[in-house]
Amino acid sequence: MNSLIEKLRTVLDDLKQVESLHFFEAIFETIEGIVFGNREVRPQAPHIADHIEIKRYMSMAIVALIPCTLAAIYFYGWHAIRIIAASYIAGGLVEVAFALIRKKEIEEGFLVTGLIFPLTLPPSIPTWMVVVGAVFGVFFGKEVFGGTGRNIFNPALVGRMFITIAFPQAMSARWVAASWTTPFTSVDTITSATPLSMFKSAREFTPILDLLLGQTGGSMGELFRLGIILGGGFLIFTKVANWRVPVCYLGTVAVLALPGSVFFPHNIAAPLTQLLSGGLLFGAFFMATDPVTAPYTRAGKYIYGIMLGLVTVVIRGFSGYTEGVMFSIIFMNALNPLIDHIVMSVKYRSKLA
Repeated sequence: MNSLIEKLRTVLDDLKQVESLHFFEAIFETIEGIVFGNREVRPQAPHIADHIEIKRYMSMAIVALIPCTLAAIYFYGWHAIRIIAASYIAGGLVEVAFALIRKKEIEEGFLVTGLIFPLTLPPSIPTWMVVVGAVFGVFFGKEVFGGTGRNIFNPALVGRMFITIAFPQAMSARWVAASWTTPFTSVDTITSATPLSMFKSAREFTPILDLLLGQTGGSMGELFRLGIILGGGFLIFTKVANWRVPVCYLGTVAVLALPGSVFFPHNIAAPLTQLLSGGLLFGAFFMATDPVTAPYTRAGKYIYGIMLGLVTVVIRGFSGYTEGVMFSIIFMNALNPLIDHIVMSVKYRSKLA
């Protein structure tokens, strides 16, 4: 087995030495990093104790998204596969193009972005809209800032917000009800309002069990909430996601919804309905915890989570939008540098004086 691995590594090294293939060196290095990890493992300084690097770090997020992805494919069949494939191909081409232009290794952040983005979309969305959203999100949400690790906003949410504003009809009137009994059926004729829109327009409440199992209308990734909780718990257990952000986010929503549902019963749903409706769980575990766009200070993470919950409840209850997760995360992404700056200034004010 070790000899086979060494042979594969030798083949990649030989390909990188071919002068006519130098333009594609970034692709070979990316493949090497994904398959072999960091080859600089050594006990002496500088200490690199494991092969785990950011590619393997991102792979943990992919594993956590598997339950949501499989549920989406079960509910919507080839429609889900079509959307996921279009997202990866379109956004991946942008990633590869920038890697080749910059003569750098292909950035692995899109492995997660390319899956999160389609999971935020309705299953009946046209393929060309998926392509437009993926290209816009990767280009304007990440590459214009310099690539992975330098972006201010979550690129998946940038793409989703763009097509929500540009094509509101497709993003608000084409929700599809999922069913455990009709997998791989055509979704073009099965339409359904989302639980939040049903509550806001007619004060209709969706049964909690239906919310947990995904038998409601909504985006592909938000429906199977048991899978979201399982994946989110995996991210926290493996320390890929910091527990402070989702706990503060979800806790704030629940705390505010308790009195809000009493004083504003026509605007704010009860805590459990708030937590299990819309994309709140998906956003709290998979988007708000993005280590690049979230605060890096411990106190900043608490503030970030609390503010996310506050903004989400306000948008859901008192704006023209039924969902507030996307806008709240984008809004707080913009404030995160300021949050960290204030936290650091307060913490070290005596040393800075």
